[in-house]
Amino acid sequence: MPTLTIMPSGKTIQAEPGSRLLDAIIAAGEKIVSKCGGEAQCGGCHLFVQQGRKSLSKMQRAENDKLDTIVGVGSKSRLACQALFGADDVTVELLGFDSGF
Repeated sequence: MPTLTIMPSGKTIQAEPGSRLLDAIIAAGEKIVSKCGGEAQCGGCHLFVQQGRKSLSKMQRAENDKLDTIVGVGSKSRLACQALFGADDVTVELLGFDSGF
C-alpha cells in the first residue's frame, strides 16, 4: 500500500491504490479546499507533487484545462481531486495561505 507524505506538516497516511489523492489528504486531517465536489472545476485542491509523480494516474483533459487557468502552476502541479494513487509512495506540498497562494 502506498504512503502519502503531506508537506509542510510532514503527516503520513497509507492510501489504497486507485483512491483519490484528495480523499487521502482529508483522511489525514489536512485542510484542503474542494468546492466543486471533485469535478476539476474550482482548482482549490491544486498542489505540488514533490515525489512519486509517475505513480499517480495520468492527467486527463479536464484537469489540464483547469490547471491552465490557475496562477502559479508548474510542472509538479496536480489537482488532488483528479489524481489517483498507483503502487508507489507519493509526497505532496499543500498550497495555501501560508505558502502565499
